[in-house]
Amino acid sequence: MKLRLVSIVGQTATGKSALGLALARKFDGEIVSCDSTAVYRGFDIGTDKVPASLRREVPHHLIDVAEPTEVYSAARYAQDANEVIRDISARGKLPILVGGTGLYYRALTRGLFPGPARDDRIRCQLADVSRRRGVEALHKMVTNVDEASGERIQPRDERRLIRALEVFILTGRSLSDHFSETRSPIEDYLVLGFGLQLDAADIRRRVSVRVEKQFEVGLLDEVRRALVSGVEEDAHPLRGLVYRQVIEYFRGLRNEQSTRELIVRENIRYARRQLIWFRKEPNLRWIRRSGEHCATIEQVSGCLRKAMDLDAEPKRSD
Repeated sequence: MKLRLVSIVGQTATGKSALGLALARKFDGEIVSCDSTAVYRGFDIGTDKVPASLRREVPHHLIDVAEPTEVYSAARYAQDANEVIRDISARGKLPILVGGTGLYYRALTRGLFPGPARDDRIRCQLADVSRRRGVEALHKMVTNVDEASGERIQPRDERRLIRALEVFILTGRSLSDHFSETRSPIEDYLVLGFGLQLDAADIRRRVSVRVEKQFEVGLLDEVRRALVSGVEEDAHPLRGLVYRQVIEYFRGLRNEQSTRELIVRENIRYARRQLIWFRKEPNLRWIRRSGEHCATIEQVSGCLRKAMDLDAEPKRSD
């Protein structure tokens, strides 16, 4: 009988964390975060980390495991998550993967290729293109040679855009082509995956409420503390959604109200990209949320009970 991993992925603001907590309580599980910013210490508000009180009630893993000055890669995540998941299983608990970072999810469930070593000459040339023509030019170049990566990588994520082009130039093949030939570190697991989806209007409403709350509980102070502590503005967590817009606000690019509105719009764009990404992941059972959250919990719980019962049945011999 295969080891089991439950995954709850999908768009932002769809209630993944709440569902994960409910399932962990119901099935004696522990949560494994799949969030590329939640790994960093000191970045709590803009990432909507599950409160510490709930993390004490239900163990959460791969949250606050890196300093903001580090670069925490998808390859490192896959390695760390593999170790955590196997430890949870060894203790008789059910590992439940929860989050919306598509590259992390793919690195764990489908694998990453090692990739060629960095080429500083190529990187300097591409950085020069970005300076002269704007980072959007890099995004267009990536999309032209690798449409899937163009959809996955944020248009202003210069570092990842340069890496995607560097790999293509050095190997003659796109990142997506390389990814398709890799193997998962947890290929011996049965992954019971669920993707959560909401109507666009519901996502906009929930994101708007969340952003207002983030500002009310001290998002700006959180970023100020990070900067005062010595975290550079170009550190990885400060380049992410929410934090990047706050940094631009501090630079005087726009006022606070315009910053709030921009964060809402960027979240909505991000939700669209997440849906495009996860729709390409195999073996996800999609659930369009509507009405009360308890309906979603029961729906997923029923699917899990059925899958586990079927998997536990002995095979009949002819």
